[in-house]
Formats: sequence, C-alpha cells, structure tokens
Amino acid sequence: MGKVKIAEMLSRAGLHLGKTTVGRILKENPAADPNGEETPTSAVDEREEPSRKSDTSETERIVTAKYRNHVWHVDLTVVPILGGFWTTWLPFALPQCWPFGWWVAVVLDHHSRRCMGVTVFNKQPTSEQVRAFLGREIHNADATPKYIICDKDPQFWCEGFRRWCKRRGIEPPPYGAVGKHGSISVVERFIKTLKDETTRIILVPFRREAFRRELILFRDWYNEHRPHMTLEDKTPNEVYFKRREANAKPRIEPREHWPRGSPCAKPQTLVAGKPGDRFTLQVDFHEGRRYLPIVALKRAA
Repeated sequence: MGKVKIAEMLSRAGLHLGKTTVGRILKENPAADPNGEETPTSAVDEREEPSRKSDTSETERIVTAKYRNHVWHVDLTVVPILGGFWTTWLPFALPQCWPFGWWVAVVLDHHSRRCMGVTVFNKQPTSEQVRAFLGREIHNADATPKYIICDKDPQFWCEGFRRWCKRRGIEPPPYGAVGKHGSISVVERFIKTLKDETTRIILVPFRREAFRRELILFRDWYNEHRPHMTLEDKTPNEVYFKRREANAKPRIEPREHWPRGSPCAKPQTLVAGKPGDRFTLQVDFHEGRRYLPIVALKRAA
C-alpha cells in the first residue's frame, strides 16, 4: 500500500496520521524486531488517482446514482495464468481462455462502490451466461437496479440483453463510449485494484473453484475493510448498509502534550481517553491472505 492508503487504514483503526507523516515513517530505517529480525521496508507510492468526474459518461445520456442499487456497472476482464499471454501476434500468442487465462465478470454498485458479485469463466462468456450471472446477483441482493451501465462488448450489445433488461424493469442500458478509456471508469478502477492487489500478487490457480474463492475473498475484504477515497475513506459496506464509518469514532492520541481541542489529521475526531495513551498495532489478515490486511489498535495494559 502507498502512504495515502496506509493513512486511511490507520484512521479507521483510530490513529489519525497525515499522509506526509506516513511517508516520512516509511523512509526511516526499519526498527529491530523483538525476535531479532528486521522489519521489511515498504515502497512509498503517490496518492491513487481520484475518480474522474465522468464516471458514468455514456454515448446516449448521463446517469447519476442517487441511492444504493440505483445504478450498477458490469464489465469483463481477462486474468492470465502464470506467464500471461506472451505477445499479440502468432505464433507467439496464446488464446485468451483456460488453461492460459480466466475470464472474470464483475458487477458494482455505483452509489456505494460495493462489489455486488464476481464470477469466473473458462473462456469468453456468452450473453446468456452473463445474464445468468446478473440474475443471480440481483436475487442475492434482493434488489433490481434501475440502470445497468456496460460497454459495447457483444455480451451486452445485442437484442437479447436489451430484452432481458426490459423484462426485469431495467432501463435500456446506457453504453460506454466505444474504444474510450474511462467511459465506464468506476468498474474499470475496481478491476485495476483487483488485479494490482490480488491477481498480480498471488499465483493464479488452475482450478476454477480455487480462483473463484480467491476473488470472493478479495470482494469480501474490499467491501468490508478497504477505505475508498471517493467515499471519504468509508468502506463500501458502510455506505451500502448506512453504518457509521469507523474513522469517525473517537481516536487514540499518542502525543502526551497534544491539546485535546486541537484538530487532528482528517477526518477530524475527538480524543478517546487521554493524550499519550500507549497502544499496540495489531494486523490480522482476511482468511490468512497477507495481501488482505485488517488493522486494529489495542490499548496497552
């Protein structure tokens, strides 16, 4: 994680640090581990790009998400297995299908940025398969979106998909601009995060169910624990289920002489206890995956 994402994760645990402070700490020499091992250093990344204002730019009209399950995004991507697809020309090109890669389908709620569902296909899915996937996610959410935004892939740019939307009371799909990056940027940003933080870190499994499990674990962690910049560092589940955000709770203040009334790093909150309290940083991992951290602070006895 970069310094901004680390600061966001810590603020949710109750320690409000500025991004420049985190960046300075990351540049320091690693502290000695109590067991005699050195703590590895981390690379310092810049703040991730904020979402473009044209998150839902379409060729026909602009749709603004006003509440949860109002607007859903759906898209497909390809995840290579092992060495990737080599080159794009024969005889060195590998087909974009199993056992060289997986096709992944993702559906995202625009208002909360919550990943509603993810699934895996052995090869490029048909429109019928994508419709079946969307139908399952609509059933699981017990809600039907008013709009589904997609690009002009053949799975969506067809009469069958438009009839399916009409039968379910979904407005005719607004399509992203052909060949224009960013026309469906909300779901594209999620796919980039999925690849950067999971599929490019792990050894992508050959078994479909094993890979699907890894994607579901990432989805659950992303929805529940990963702060989102567009949501003011709330998590998708906090927005979707209208829960109080963790970074708004009273914070731990480690500086003993810090005036209680002075503001902290944003988001600004009150001090819990008294300034100068000692604490320990506890890092757990979702289902044991070290690339899916869950950070908590515990007051020292």
